[in-house]
Amino acid sequence: MEMDENTLIEQLTAGDPEFHRLMEEHHRYEQQLEAFTKLRYLTSEQEIEKKQIQKLKLMGKDRMAEILKHYKSRLGRKES
Repeated sequence: MEMDENTLIEQLTAGDPEFHRLMEEHHRYEQQLEAFTKLRYLTSEQEIEKKQIQKLKLMGKDRMAEILKHYKSRLGRKES
C-alpha cells in the first residue's frame, strides 16, 4: 500500500530533525515574503533581502524534496 504524501510529510516533520527544521524555516520564509508583499514600495535593501529569502526558501524546498524522494524509495523497497 502506497503511503499518502501528506502522511509521509507529517511523519517526517515529526520524526526527522532536518526535515522538521526545513519545514519551520519554509514557513518562516513564507511569512517574511508575505510581509514584503504587503508593502507598497520596497527599498533596494528590502529587494535584496526578499530575493535572498526566496533563494533560501527554494533551496530548503529542494532539500525537502530530496528527503521525500529518499524516504519514498526506501518505502518502495520495503513494499516489494
